[in-house]
Amino acid sequence: MKTGVGATRRGVLAAALLALVALSAPTALFAQAADPLPSWNEGAAKQQIRAFVERVTREGAPDFVPVAERVAVFDNDGTLWSEKPVYFQFMFALDRLKELAKANPALAGQEPYKSALSGDPKALAALGEKGLLQIVALTHSGITVTEFNALVRDWLKTARHPRFDRPYTELVFQPMLELLAYLRANDFKTFIVSGGGVEFMRAFTEPVYGIPPEQVVGSSGKTEFALDGDTPVLRKLPEVEFIDDGPGKPVGINRFIGRRPLFAAGNSDGDEQMLQWTTMNTGARFGLIVHHTDAVREWAYDRNSPVGRLDKALDEAPARGWLVVDMKNDWNVIYPFEKK
Repeated sequence: MKTGVGATRRGVLAAALLALVALSAPTALFAQAADPLPSWNEGAAKQQIRAFVERVTREGAPDFVPVAERVAVFDNDGTLWSEKPVYFQFMFALDRLKELAKANPALAGQEPYKSALSGDPKALAALGEKGLLQIVALTHSGITVTEFNALVRDWLKTARHPRFDRPYTELVFQPMLELLAYLRANDFKTFIVSGGGVEFMRAFTEPVYGIPPEQVVGSSGKTEFALDGDTPVLRKLPEVEFIDDGPGKPVGINRFIGRRPLFAAGNSDGDEQMLQWTTMNTGARFGLIVHHTDAVREWAYDRNSPVGRLDKALDEAPARGWLVVDMKNDWNVIYPFEKK
């Protein structure tokens, strides 16, 4: 073994070469070493997610899935962001209704608008699905798709959540943002498949979730093409075209995505059929349910909640092998603003 000045120089040279290799190594090598889900507590939920992704992305493994088939679908309300005290889109509709009532005061004396404008939570709850749909039809139609998109964007800039006094786009779940990024880093194509309005969601999904508008499937109203002078426009009509909820979700996935998902995430009985469609198939599949169990940092609700009811799907989960994520125990951070 050689010692002395020559050995010392060789040692320094070797260290320098290692440093150069480290600097020139692909970022992905270091990303693999880092925890891709830091807001998830160590435990079974996190382990199951990582084990599944490794199984389907490791070439040569029995459950390997080609990149083209790696489709992941996510519900939005209650799965990617909060949904209490009512769906955020309905909060937008209420604010829009107030503006329309200023221009047309007669609306304030007509039901269901009168009850909606009263601000009384009991009156709002009593509107029922028919009343809510009527309000949405009024507030989401009569304008072009472009004008509607601008209204939603402007509303999201100024509207504040009644409990947290923060913009609604800050009420997204940090662990789910990490999950979306982790799947995309492993060549999954991520889609939103939600009962929310497709035009409403497309106004913010790309900057908030990294999901472009063409990868958003949602409920939709009818639109019509027209020429406004020499300007082509799509005008929103007060008629329902498609409800992307419950059994409508597999229909929407087939119609707008065209591939059966490998991974599906939801939080309510409205996602049950989407989870069934995804997981009740051959090969490796993954179903995930976000269970709202944290009354301190968010809300705790499931079987009896009028918003985001989780009853049948919760009972079905063990038999189907769906992962039920316990928000209180599985997440060390819920919202991005909680990060230190």
